[in-house]
Amino acid sequence: QVQLVESGGGLVQAGGSLQLSCTASSPTFSSYVMGWFRQAPGKERDFVATISRTGSITYYSDSVKGRFTISRDNTKNMVYLQMNSLKPEDTALYYCAARRSDSTSRFETEYDYWGQGTQVTVSS
Repeated sequence: QVQLVESGGGLVQAGGSLQLSCTASSPTFSSYVMGWFRQAPGKERDFVATISRTGSITYYSDSVKGRFTISRDNTKNMVYLQMNSLKPEDTALYYCAARRSDSTSRFETEYDYWGQGTQVTVSS
């Protein structure tokens, strides 16, 4: 069992930046692929970014590519999402997720553990 806790959300103006953090309880954190997803009000949960177990491979959704950066620190059991040039359409509840696999994925059904989410609101 892995417990994930997100933090770092908040209210920011368009064009601003936020860094989300996710801390994992598992002592085998480095064995998990990690991902970030988001869900806007009235919409389905969407893929944002994923990172391999070592951090050497990352993938992003087209909507955030070039603006967001996912990273991890396996010594601290942490994964991060640096969000720059934020837009009002980035407003959503952001979730951290863990996948017991050696391959990254953009599909939420392939993740095994989820956090409770942290709210990001971008004002225009």
